[in-house]
Amino acid sequence: MESESQTGIGEILLLGLSEDPELQPLLFGLFLTIYLVTVLGNLFISLAVSSDSHLHTPMYFSLSHLPFTDISFSTTTVLKMLVNLQTQSKSITYAGCLAQENEDHCFTETVLFTDNMEPRNQTDVSEFLLLGLTDDLELQPFLFCLFLAMYLITVLGNLLIILAVTCDSHLHTPMYLFLSNLSFTDICISTTAIPKMLVNIQSEIQHITYIGCLTQIGFVLVFVGLENFLLAAMAYDRYVAICHPLRYTVLVIPRFCVLLILLSLFISAVLGLLLSLMVLRLSFCKDLEIPHFFCELAQVIKLACSDTLMNNILIYTVASLFCGVPLSGIIFSYTQIVPFVLRMPSAGTKFKAFSTCGSHLAVVSLFYGTLFGVYISSVVTDSPRKTAVASVMYIVVPQMMNPFIYSLRNKDMKRALRKLISRIPSFP
Repeated sequence: MESESQTGIGEILLLGLSEDPELQPLLFGLFLTIYLVTVLGNLFISLAVSSDSHLHTPMYFSLSHLPFTDISFSTTTVLKMLVNLQTQSKSITYAGCLAQENEDHCFTETVLFTDNMEPRNQTDVSEFLLLGLTDDLELQPFLFCLFLAMYLITVLGNLLIILAVTCDSHLHTPMYLFLSNLSFTDICISTTAIPKMLVNIQSEIQHITYIGCLTQIGFVLVFVGLENFLLAAMAYDRYVAICHPLRYTVLVIPRFCVLLILLSLFISAVLGLLLSLMVLRLSFCKDLEIPHFFCELAQVIKLACSDTLMNNILIYTVASLFCGVPLSGIIFSYTQIVPFVLRMPSAGTKFKAFSTCGSHLAVVSLFYGTLFGVYISSVVTDSPRKTAVASVMYIVVPQMMNPFIYSLRNKDMKRALRKLISRIPSFP
């Protein structure tokens, strides 16, 4: 016998705070700001308690767990609200509402039950066309071999760095912890873009699905942002090691470094997810050709027929966080390091101090130099294809060169790599 209490509920409609379309951008900006302040403020509390030994008391132990609860509470409701504001699809699945109820409650002033209601902001876009670097068929085999070789060198080189740091106990220091995470990030950046490009060249099918494009945008933003923050963290490490060597073991402890990496990853993930989800609010024209070898956010936005003002404002705001804040930290660190080293009496001491940060300075120059080079080329030239070629310089080249820079200029790394290679069994 069938149950009398069955329900056909598929989704629930969250009406939110207001149905006025003019208020939606204001509400989005307001709650995004509140959410970021909440997350960053509570993370700083956790970092302060974890890194300061004077605060390792029961009271502060309890306090350090309160921020985690506050972040979880805000994340449960605010993120869904921000997505709904931008996509204009206010539905939440029945199972999703129950899951949210376990953490908090279905956050809205009014809810409407719907029977498998379709989203309001559906788009007919199913895929984009990646035009790649060139249409010349004769160049395709050369490009395939070139980028395959660069990708393999990038992956193998950075894996060797990670293995060398992991296997050598002498390298279990904060500087090399950051370096191993930088190598992992380089592998992820290359893997996000290059394999899809190689498949397209080989199969001569240049399509990428709508979801696949959004996913690629999100991962590129997350890992590029993470690399920015890691380079800033490495600059801070060098600043403390050179300018405050006696306090190094107090200011740069492993727990603090791990929390700093996790904080960087979290911020990059939130901002990357936000920017990629902002694409969902756009309507696209019939021309869905992206003159690039991967889904770059700026190129995708140019294809939109709807208003992109909010997207562009958010891009410039996030870019100032992704590049401006870490780069300012790096510049500040070296404005303190250089005068301090120049005041050292011994030439040998000066050389040793500069050599410890030479590799990092080279990587920073390569990364930001290529990044700003791409931006300048996009402003100067009207050819999207030339901009795509320039993009190779920041999405492929720095990730390939970083292992060489650190292995050739760092004696400890060269020693660790020789030890690692010597462990590999040789077969007759």
